[in-house]
Amino acid sequence: MSEAIKHECGIAMLRLRKPLQHFIDKYGTPLYVPNRLYVLMQKQINRGQDGAGVANIKINTNPGTRYISRYRSIEPQAVNFIFDKIHKKYKKAKKLGGENALFDAEWLKENIAFTGDLWLGHLRYGTHGENSIETCHPFLKQNNWRSRNLVMAGNFNMTNVEELFDKLVQLGQHPKEKTDTVTVMEKVGHFLDEENQRIFDKYKHQFSNEQITAVIEDELDVSRILRRSCRDFDGGYAMAGLIGNGSSFVVRDPYGIRPAYYYADDEIVVVASEKPAIKSAFDIDYKEIKEVKPGHALIINKDGSFGEYEIMPAKEKKSCSFERIYFSRGTDPDIYRERKMLGKALVPQVLKAIDFDLKNTVFSYIPNTAETAFLGMIEGVEDYLSAKRREVLLEGKPHLEDLEELLNFRPRVEKLVSKDVKLRTFITNDQDRDAMVANVYDTTYEVVRSGIDTLVVIDDSIVRGTTLEKSILTTLDKLNPKRIVIASSAPQIRFPDCYGIDMSKMNEFIAFRATVALLKERGMTDLMDEVYEKCSANSMFAKNYVTEIYAPFTDQEISDKVAQIITTKDIHAEVKVIYQTVDNLHKSCPDHLGDWYFTGDYPTEGGMRVVNKAFANFMEGKAVRAY
Repeated sequence: MSEAIKHECGIAMLRLRKPLQHFIDKYGTPLYVPNRLYVLMQKQINRGQDGAGVANIKINTNPGTRYISRYRSIEPQAVNFIFDKIHKKYKKAKKLGGENALFDAEWLKENIAFTGDLWLGHLRYGTHGENSIETCHPFLKQNNWRSRNLVMAGNFNMTNVEELFDKLVQLGQHPKEKTDTVTVMEKVGHFLDEENQRIFDKYKHQFSNEQITAVIEDELDVSRILRRSCRDFDGGYAMAGLIGNGSSFVVRDPYGIRPAYYYADDEIVVVASEKPAIKSAFDIDYKEIKEVKPGHALIINKDGSFGEYEIMPAKEKKSCSFERIYFSRGTDPDIYRERKMLGKALVPQVLKAIDFDLKNTVFSYIPNTAETAFLGMIEGVEDYLSAKRREVLLEGKPHLEDLEELLNFRPRVEKLVSKDVKLRTFITNDQDRDAMVANVYDTTYEVVRSGIDTLVVIDDSIVRGTTLEKSILTTLDKLNPKRIVIASSAPQIRFPDCYGIDMSKMNEFIAFRATVALLKERGMTDLMDEVYEKCSANSMFAKNYVTEIYAPFTDQEISDKVAQIITTKDIHAEVKVIYQTVDNLHKSCPDHLGDWYFTGDYPTEGGMRVVNKAFANFMEGKAVRAY
C-alpha cells in the first residue's frame, strides 16, 4: 500500500527425512539444503525487513559435540548477511578437510556448524519496541539435557501478555521480560521440561539416567506439550519450534488468523508462511502444498515421521484478510484471483463517482502492489462496456455515442504515479519534511487533459491518509484534472489490530478521525464520552463498545469526510474517496473472513478488550500500545 505498515513476520522450516549424505550424493553439493532455506526466506522478504535469524540442529550427535547453531542479524540485508556467514562455514570445511570433506556428511556434522537435520528461519517486522539483535527470532532456551533445548520463532501477537506473565510467575519462574515472545517461549519451555520430567519419573526405577535420556528423546509427546502450552494463549499465531532431540513443530491458532503451509515428501518436510515460497524453493505443484489446519500442529518426530494433531478445538476460521489484500505475495494463484476480484468489485462505485463518463476518465494505480486489483478493475470496466454494446447491438437500445466509437472505445489506462525517492529521516524541520514528502512520488505529465479528465487511482488500502494528503494528491493535482477519485481495494480501517499488524492506535486511522470529525460537527461528542465510560467500566468484558461511535453514520458519509480531510487548501481538483464494501471483501476472499479491523468483530476475547483499551487511550490522550 502507499502507506507502508509493518506487519506479519515470516517463518520457514526444513526437516530432512533422509540423511545429509543422501542430499550430497543426489544434488552434488552440501549446500542444497541451506540454499533451499535461503530461497524460502528471500521469497518471503516482504514479510520482514527489520531483522532475520536462522537456527540449525543436528540429530544424534555424540556428547561434547555442538549440535545447535544460530545466527541472527539486523543488518539492512539481514538474510544475505546470515547466509554469507553460513557459506563461510562450508569454505572453512574445504580449508580444514580438503575438497572431499565437503562431500562427507559424517565429517561435516562432526566438524562444521549448520550441517544439521533441522532448519528454522525467521523474518522479522518489529511491530512494536526496539529493533535489536535480542528481539530477533529464533529464540533459544538452552539446557544440558538435549531434549530440554528449545528453539522457537513465530508470526504472532498475544493479547493477554499480562495474564501469561502472571501464570509464569505463579509457576515459580522469573521471566526476564514482559513480552509476548518471551512469555510464549517460557510457557512452551516449561511444559517441555514437565514432559521430560514425566517420562523420567516413569522410567527412573527401570533404567539408568543415561538410558532414560535416550528413552525420553524417543517418547517425547510434542502434542501434549503444545496442548498444555497453548490453552491460555489469546491471539493470532503460527509458531515453529525445534527441540534438541530432533523433534519439530508448527502450531497454528484455533481461528487460523496467522498463515502456515507445508509440503512433505520422502526427502523433506518444509513449512512457510506463504505458498509461493515453497513453490519457488522446490518447484512443486501448488496442489501439493497443504495448509496447517487451525488449532492444529504439524509435528515431525525425531524419526522423521509426521502428522497433524489437534491442539485446540478449531473455531470459525477467521484468517487475516489483509494477507489476501496486501501482505502475501500476489504470485499465489488464489491471491492473484482474489485481488482481481477486489478491483472488479469496485467498478459500480467507480462508475457512479465518475458520472459514468469513461471517455474523460484516466485509470491508474498506486503503489505497484495494487496492480493486480487495478487489472481486475479494468476488467470490470471492460465488462461494463461489453454489456453496453450488447444492449445497443442486440437489444436495439438508444445511445448517444457514434456506433463506431462505441465499438472501438477502450478505457484510458496510464501509469500516472511512481515512487521516486525515499524521505530521509534526518530532515526534522516540519516545513522541509512536508516539502520532501510531496516529492516522494513523481508523475507522468502530458497524458491528462487539463480541466477535463477525471483520474481514478486504486490503492490497496487507505490507513492513515497522510501519504495521500501530503504527497499523492499533491502530485496528481499538478496534472490539473477536473476530479481525483481514490479507490481502496480494502474497506475502511476502523479498529486496531492486535494479532500482528502495526495498527494499534485509534487516532492513526483516517476513518476514525473522519468519524470523530462528524461527531463534533453534529454535536454528538457525548456519544464518545458514553463509549469511553463503557470501555473504562467494563474493561474485562469481551464486547466491542467502540462500534457505537460509527453507528450514526453511513459508510458513504465517512468516506466523504475522509476525502474532505485529505483535500488540503492547495488541491484544486474535486476529490472523492471510495472504499471496498465488507460484503464484497468476503465475496472476493471467501476463505479469509478475518475482518476485525474493518468491522470490529474480533475472534478472541482479548481482541475485544484491546479495542476498548485503544479507545480509552485515545480519550485520555495516551499515544501508547493497547496491548
